[in-house]
Amino acid sequence: MFDGQFVFSQLLDFLPRRDFNACVERYRGNHKCRGFFCRDQFLAMAFAQLTYRESLRDIEICLRALRTKLYHAGFRSKISKSTMADANQRRDWRILPKRRSSCTRSWISAATFPVLCMFQRRKCTI
Repeated sequence: MFDGQFVFSQLLDFLPRRDFNACVERYRGNHKCRGFFCRDQFLAMAFAQLTYRESLRDIEICLRALRTKLYHAGFRSKISKSTMADANQRRDWRILPKRRSSCTRSWISAATFPVLCMFQRRKCTI
């Protein structure tokens, strides 16, 4: 039986949680949020980038296949396509770029930034 950490959660250990939470608070990312928090959105987008997912449906199918292991990978809420679409549309897109500029060790947010722009249909520059 597996008793260690998943590779995905090991990669996320390089992301200082306090800095990420500070950016979420600065832009009020979790304001009026009931279940799908910014951390879960970030994890879904990072997972999509690292596994070469191309659409929200593709992300949802892949994450639902890992449903029993999501908690151990860091996800705390249920993943669905409509919830991710709403979060990508309503949340401030500046949370991830600010996170990227505040810490050079975190390469995951730099990898996630183009995916976030793709889902918001915006022209983004780093």
